[in-house]
Amino acid sequence: MTARIPVTGMTCAACQARVQRTLQKHPGVTDATVNLMMANATISYDPAQVSPAALVAAIQRAGYGAEVPPPERSAFEEQDARDAATAEEFRTLRTKAVVSGAIGLTAMVAMPWMHHYAWAPWLLLALTTGVMLTAGRHFYLRAWAGIRHGGTDMNTLIAVGTGAAWLHSVIATVAPAFFTSRGVPADVYYEAVVLIIAFILTGNAFEARAKRRTAVALRALVQLQPRTARVVRQGQEREVDIAHVLVGEVVAVRPGERIPVDGVVADGASAVDESMLTGESLPVAKRAGDRVIGGTMNGTGAFRLTATTLGRDSVLARIVTLMRDAQGTRAPIQHLADGLSAVFVPTVMAIAAVTFVAWYLLADTAPAVRGFAAAVSVLIIACPCAMGLAVPTAVMVATGRGAELGVLIKGGEALQRAGDVTTVVLDKTGTVTEGKPTVTDVVLAGAAAGDAGGRRAGSADAFDETRLLALTAALERRSEHPLADAIVRHAAARGLVLGEVEGFASATGRGATGVVDGVMLAVGNAALMADFAIDVAPLAADAARLADAGRTTMYVAADGALAGLIAVADPLKPASREAIAGMRAMGLDVVLLTGDHERTARAIAREAGIDHVVAGVLPEGKVAEVTRLQAAGRVVAMVGDGINDAPALAQADVGMAIGTGTDIAVEAGDVVLMRGDLRAATQAVRLSRRTMRTMRENLFWAFIYNVIGIPVAAGALYPAFGWQLSPVLASAAMAFSSVSVVTNSLRLRRARLD
Repeated sequence: MTARIPVTGMTCAACQARVQRTLQKHPGVTDATVNLMMANATISYDPAQVSPAALVAAIQRAGYGAEVPPPERSAFEEQDARDAATAEEFRTLRTKAVVSGAIGLTAMVAMPWMHHYAWAPWLLLALTTGVMLTAGRHFYLRAWAGIRHGGTDMNTLIAVGTGAAWLHSVIATVAPAFFTSRGVPADVYYEAVVLIIAFILTGNAFEARAKRRTAVALRALVQLQPRTARVVRQGQEREVDIAHVLVGEVVAVRPGERIPVDGVVADGASAVDESMLTGESLPVAKRAGDRVIGGTMNGTGAFRLTATTLGRDSVLARIVTLMRDAQGTRAPIQHLADGLSAVFVPTVMAIAAVTFVAWYLLADTAPAVRGFAAAVSVLIIACPCAMGLAVPTAVMVATGRGAELGVLIKGGEALQRAGDVTTVVLDKTGTVTEGKPTVTDVVLAGAAAGDAGGRRAGSADAFDETRLLALTAALERRSEHPLADAIVRHAAARGLVLGEVEGFASATGRGATGVVDGVMLAVGNAALMADFAIDVAPLAADAARLADAGRTTMYVAADGALAGLIAVADPLKPASREAIAGMRAMGLDVVLLTGDHERTARAIAREAGIDHVVAGVLPEGKVAEVTRLQAAGRVVAMVGDGINDAPALAQADVGMAIGTGTDIAVEAGDVVLMRGDLRAATQAVRLSRRTMRTMRENLFWAFIYNVIGIPVAAGALYPAFGWQLSPVLASAAMAFSSVSVVTNSLRLRRARLD
C-alpha cells in the first residue's frame, strides 16, 4: 500500500534526506520518497508489518512533525488545505521578517551609543533575546531536535552561528573584563544576530512565495471544479452541492457555465472550451451522445447531460491526483543532491572550526574577534536549502507547465527519462491517424475478376453489397476496434437493420468470428482467413491496390467461402505531419509500428513523413520491437492509445498514452497526452530537455555558490584585498541562494515548446 503523509519542519536537503533515511530503514517499508517542496512523504509499505500511524511516529521521533491525513479527503480538498497552509506560512514568515528587520535596524542605529550609555547594551540584549525566542525560535528548536536525533541541517548552522554570536555578546555585556583582561575588545554582535535572523526569514518568505507560484497550474485545475450543479429532479432544476450529484442524474448546463460533472450529452448542443485540460485552444463541438468533462467551459449553447463519473473518479479529480503524485516524486538526478547534503552540514561545521583556528593563529590584530566573525560567517553563508530545492522546484513547475499544454507527466523519473529519448515509436490508428476511419470501398468476391475497380459502396448491386455490409456490421458491432466501428457507422448511415450475433470471438491482431442470421462469418486479415483455410487470391489484387492507396482492407468470409473485401481509410490527424517533422528536427528517429498491412502502413508513413515502418505485428510483436530497439542502445518512447498498445507502453523507456484512448493505455503510460495530438509528444520531450537543463543549472549554481561563498566567508580574500565578509552580509547571501534557485525554476512556466 501507499501512504502520503504531510511532514512539517523540513527546511533543507539535509532534513529531507534524514526523514527519507528514517522511513527507508523502518521495517515493512519498501520505498519512501520525501519531497521538500510538497512537504510530504510518499511511502510504499506492507500493511501486515507497519501502519501509517507507526510511520508518523517514526517521522516524529526523527524530530519532525507529521500526521496521518484524513482518508476521506479528496484531491481537491488536499490541494485546498496545502494552499491554505502555504499562504499562512508566507504570512507568518513575512511578519516575522518585518518585525525582526525593524528591530535589527534599530539595534544597528543604536550601536554607536553603546559606550555612552550603560543601559544600551542591556536594552540590545533584551531585544535580541526577544527576537531569538519569537521570530527565530523555530531555528533553535529544530536544530536541538536534530541534534537529539543524531542529525544536522540548515537550522544547526543558523543556531550555532547566531547562538555563538549571542553568547559572545552576553559575556561581553555581563563581564567585559573577561575579554579586556586578555587584550581582546569586549565587542557585541547583537545587531548581527538580529539582522541575520531577519535576512534568513526574508529569504524564507520569498522562498515560500515562490513555492506557491510553482503550484499555480495545479491550483488552477482545482479551481476549475464548480461547487454546485443544476440537477433535474422530478421535472424541476435544483441547484445542489456537487458532492450530492448521483450517477445517472440529468444535469442542466447553461451558456457560459463550467460543466459541473463528467457526463454524456443527453440533449441540446454547444461548443466546449477544453483548453485547461487538453491544451487545445479551439472549442470542441458537442451534441447528443458526446462525452463532456467536468470543469470545462460551456460556450453559447445549452444542453443537458447524464452524469457518469463523479468525485475522485472524475477526469478532473484524476488529473489533479496524477499531478499531485507526480510533483511528489523524485527525479533520479536528485540522488546527487542527496549525496552532497548527507555530508554537507558536518563538513561546514568542520570548516568553521578550522577557520577560527587559522584566524586565531595567523591574524596580526584581534585574532579571536576576527576568527569568531569568520567562523560565524562560514556557518551562516553555507546553505543546503538551495541543493534541496534545485530538483523538486523544477519538477513542480515543469509538470504544471506540461498540464497547461495538455501533457500530464507522471513524476520526476518519467520527466527525466523523456529528455534522454532517442527513438519515438508511434502506433498508427488513433495516434498518427484520426482513429475514426470510414468505409471507402466494398468489393464482392464474385465481381473481383475482370473488374479492376470492384464494386464500391453505393454501387448498383445494392442487394448483395447490402447483405454483406449488414452481416459484417452485425458482427463488428461486438468489437471495440476502430475499423469495426467504421463499418458499424457506415451501415447505420445507410439505415441497415443488423441481426444478432451468436458465438462472437475476437482473435487479437487478426479479426473476429461469429454467427449472424445463421451465417458463419469471419472478418479480418489474411492471417485470419488462413486459419480457416480460405483462399484470398481472388481478391489479392484488389487488396494490394487499396493498400497502396493507404486503405486498410478486411476480408469477409461467409460459411467458409470468401465473400468480399471491405476497405477503410483512416486519415492523418491534421497535426501529425508537423509533429513528426518536429521530432526529426530534434534528432529523434521515428518508427511507425502497427498491426496493419505493410502496404497500408507504408502509404500512411509516406504521407506522415516517416521512413521506418514495422507493420503486421500483434501486441507481443510491438513489445518485441521496442525491446529490440532498446537492446540496440536506443532510449525508446512509445506513443499509443489502444488496449493492444498497453504492453508496449509499459515496455518502453517512456510510454506516452493518448489521453483520448483507453483507460488501460493511459494507466500504462508514463506521460498522458490529453488532447490526442502528436505535437504534445514533441512538447513533452522538449519540456523534459528544458527541465533537465534547468535542474543542472540549479545544482551547478547551488554547488558553486557554496564553493565560492564558504571560502570568501572564511577570509580567502583578506590576504590579497584586506576584505572580510561580515556575518550580516553572509546571511543575505544565503537567503539569496535559495530564492535564485526557485526563480530559475519558475522560468519554465514561460518556456516555449513549439
